[in-house]
Amino acid sequence: MPDMLDRAGLSVAAPLASFIEERVLPGLGIAAADWWHGVAAIYAAFAPRNRALLAVRDDLQTKIDARYQAGEAVDEGFLRAIGYLVPEPAAFTIGTKNVDAEVATMAGPQLVVPILNARFLLNAANARWGSLYDAFYGTDALPGMAVPGGYDPVRGRQVVAAAKAFLDQAVPLAHGRWEDLLNDDAPVLRDPAQLVGRKGASYLYANNGLHIEVVVDAAHPIGRDDPAHIADVILESALTTICDLEDSVAAVDAEDKVAAYANWLGLMQGDLADTFDKGGKSVTRRLNPDRVYDDGLTLPGRSLLFVRNVGHLMTNPAIRLPDGSEAPEGILDAIVTSTIALYDLRGLGKFKNSRAGSVYIVKPKMHGPDEAAFTNDLFDAVEDLLGLARHTVKVGVMDEERRTSANLAACIHAVKDRVVFINTGFLDRTGDEMHTAMRAGPMIPKAEMKASDWIKAYEDRNVRIGLAAGFAGRAQIGKGMWAAPDRMADMMEQKIGHPMSGANTAWVPSPTAATLHAMHYHKVDVFARQREIAKEAVPGIDRLLAVPVAQGRNWTPDEVRAELDNNAQGILGYVVRWIDQGVGCSKVPDIHDIGLMEDRATLRISSQHIANWLLHGVATREEVDAAFERMAAKVDAQNASDPLYRPMAGHPESLALQAARALVFEGITQPSGYTEPLLHAYRLRLKAA
Repeated sequence: MPDMLDRAGLSVAAPLASFIEERVLPGLGIAAADWWHGVAAIYAAFAPRNRALLAVRDDLQTKIDARYQAGEAVDEGFLRAIGYLVPEPAAFTIGTKNVDAEVATMAGPQLVVPILNARFLLNAANARWGSLYDAFYGTDALPGMAVPGGYDPVRGRQVVAAAKAFLDQAVPLAHGRWEDLLNDDAPVLRDPAQLVGRKGASYLYANNGLHIEVVVDAAHPIGRDDPAHIADVILESALTTICDLEDSVAAVDAEDKVAAYANWLGLMQGDLADTFDKGGKSVTRRLNPDRVYDDGLTLPGRSLLFVRNVGHLMTNPAIRLPDGSEAPEGILDAIVTSTIALYDLRGLGKFKNSRAGSVYIVKPKMHGPDEAAFTNDLFDAVEDLLGLARHTVKVGVMDEERRTSANLAACIHAVKDRVVFINTGFLDRTGDEMHTAMRAGPMIPKAEMKASDWIKAYEDRNVRIGLAAGFAGRAQIGKGMWAAPDRMADMMEQKIGHPMSGANTAWVPSPTAATLHAMHYHKVDVFARQREIAKEAVPGIDRLLAVPVAQGRNWTPDEVRAELDNNAQGILGYVVRWIDQGVGCSKVPDIHDIGLMEDRATLRISSQHIANWLLHGVATREEVDAAFERMAAKVDAQNASDPLYRPMAGHPESLALQAARALVFEGITQPSGYTEPLLHAYRLRLKAA
């Protein structure tokens, strides 16, 4: 345990106090005593409100549980009577100002990256621009794969042909095809206005608000053999990146929080760097500079950075309140990440993040408009502490809890002058759906959830409610993650549905995926789609409230075993890295050995699903334990090449195995079905040992 220091009546872990006082505040000219007194005042005002909001969650869930247990309908009338559903606000338009173009008037991919991994952070921030040649060459986005062992010229020709076919669609020539251009031919576009810049022999084009750089270089190994000397096609890719303090990290104490905050500080100061071994050579990665063109045009070289704070639920031992209790972690995140962002707002960093002078904070796991209003008031207080103009700190609302999606317009209204983002979170939303209706009956199998009626209503309502609130041209409407980073062909086929839905951003799992997904925004004019969709009525709430309970289903023993194995394998594969190695997000092999990006949201679904089937007698405790035993052996085998891995099969003392079982057998009693309380408890036990 670190030493605890008194700071304005708060007990602050020494590593956090030192970080704030030695690395953050001096460069900002802020007196530590003043800052800590302001922090203490914020906690005094907001910690009791935070606790009260969590008590409301528990009270509503108790009433819903009792209603189901009494065999009575949990319908719209009941939910309104208990305050779960609130009246819709009168028509309104958000008033958010000083929003960067990447958020307000551009449409493109968004990355989410664990803030504890500096290399991943730098890769994501630098993913504003990506090579289409590289993205095609190394993935299955094109049929076949490159022959290993050096450059494959056959694959290379396939890549070049596909990239030029893309150019034919995005920046068509006045006559002929890009493939037919020769080295002495200057490209003449059908729409000359698409040419917006030059860099030497290279060309910069624009389409649907996104840039394309056609690199012409006769000396380049690729350009040398190309008829038009085109060496690469560079796409503007990840317009925005969310640096995540929440679902994708394992941060349980002051040591972890300081490591996370230090990386955010490095991004805001512009000096974050990471050195690693690649192919036997030491490589150092830093933030990319801006891109400068011959006529003086300068374009951002990096994604616009958001930071995702934690939600209202968790506390952290990094700070203890005067009564000895752990302080709410979300309040700490709001204060510290905003303070660090002053380096950007004041122009003290090497690079500029927000050219509009805003701080972008994504706030997850809020339940309903009262919790959104709490966040709005908290951000007011943070702005007052830091001397910032009102609504400098912007908020992105994760629409990922049932009470938020059912009251989305009211939630947006509660933050209407600072909101810059709503995003559907299908995975957490599914976990909350199951927990809220835990006692309604056994849920349909996990794989069938995506076809549930409520999900279609959820995705449709999100866009239409955002447009009705005036998001077009002011804020992002986002969609969720493509979870399979090795399946780019499938992503290219399916993820075009996100811009077609009217969403002007959607999550991707890697910089390469961002470059490929950017192609969808060249094919779809999202803002034209928004104008079409805005004419449609917002779907009613009845479909959203349809619970995915299995009606009259009797599963065979083999079906039950298969579902338990699938869930248990996913739980163990994720939890073992979280508990034993502190890895909050990674590519985890599923039961079929397909690598999927997993975080706590997927874990919430799997653990709640087994807990639900246990409650309703679909599976027995013995069957669940048997599934954990089988899948522990499988996960051990999948991780056999990892020297840091600790086997679970045959090791009942494994804290990871114990945590996985607790997530299921104690799943019903976990607040909103969240996994964080148990994960944190077991991770802290391991760190203490």
